[in-house]
Amino acid sequence: MEWLSAIAGMTGSFALTIFAFLVVLSVVVFIHEYGHYWVGRRCGIGVSAFSIGFGRELIGWTDKNGTRWKISAIPLGGYVKFVGDMNAASVPDSQGVQQMSPELRAISFPHQSVAKRAATVAAGPMANFILAIAIFAGFNYFSGRMVLEPVIERVIPGSAAEAAGFQPHDVIRFIDGTRIETFADMQMIVSSSSGEALNFVVDRDGREVSLTAIPKVEERDTPFGKQRIGLLGVQAPQDRSAIKRISYGPLEALKAGAVDTWNQVDRTFNFLRRLILGRESIDQLSGPVGIARIAGTAYEIGGLYSLVNLIGFMSVSIGLINLFPIPLLDGGHLLFYAIEAVRGRPLSERAQEIGFRIGFAFVATLMILATWSDLTRSFG
Repeated sequence: MEWLSAIAGMTGSFALTIFAFLVVLSVVVFIHEYGHYWVGRRCGIGVSAFSIGFGRELIGWTDKNGTRWKISAIPLGGYVKFVGDMNAASVPDSQGVQQMSPELRAISFPHQSVAKRAATVAAGPMANFILAIAIFAGFNYFSGRMVLEPVIERVIPGSAAEAAGFQPHDVIRFIDGTRIETFADMQMIVSSSSGEALNFVVDRDGREVSLTAIPKVEERDTPFGKQRIGLLGVQAPQDRSAIKRISYGPLEALKAGAVDTWNQVDRTFNFLRRLILGRESIDQLSGPVGIARIAGTAYEIGGLYSLVNLIGFMSVSIGLINLFPIPLLDGGHLLFYAIEAVRGRPLSERAQEIGFRIGFAFVATLMILATWSDLTRSFG
């Protein structure tokens, strides 16, 4: 009967993973779309539908303003459809708008000013950033932060640190001009900089010493799959006296939450830069399968605390990705509006249609590559 227990365990683990994935994605998507909805309504724009998921409606209701709120069958995103939109991607329905009554046309999205349309579109990603800041600030305020001083206790023989001339008891003060406050600050920079020369300033017996190190790349098995990270080759202090607890007041927690959010944005840009330069591999991208695995693992390891923290990180990622100037994404719409503001008139319908097709092809290709990467990491 052991095989039955094994199957039951696998089934339970799969169900937990799906549950965690749906919780994370639904919260992030809802906040994103509600940002669009909230600002759009305040700009006087009518909303036809607010959906979590795509495809066939599973459950829904219509509010007094005529908005259809619904949960749909394919839980991989969501959308707000404004009056005058042709589809969930907010492609303008020019022909339909011309056939509208004057009352409907007045609240249709395409007939609003560039400023109102841009504010409505930008509100989605901004809502994601606000959510992330709120989550990180909440953790900082209620739990504080346990940190290690950036002191080197031991230099690993044969490591990048040894080659660069690091010594035990060195205190890391700066990396490429960035002030280092904790050991985790150093790890964050080094782990995402494999193969790149980093300029360190360390405090050695009261004097500043400049060192240059190139972190070695190493592929490690983690609870979230295989990951390539940069390693300096130093050991953190083992003495409990090196551990400090930082407490935050409300304003300090909010500031720290904003810094945490910006650090996530900075790491994303650093990854993209390294990807373009060929220093990162496309197989480090994560699609729906990878995100589901990460969500399930996070919940198993840290329960609701880890899941909420993951929502914060995912919210930053979704907000940032949507700001990329790719047609079909929010950033693509903002690009079109910027061009319209400069030209004094919108791009032709044909130009916009071509742009949306290119954007769809790009996003679909990226999704396929990320999903293939997920499957390769899971079963390769």
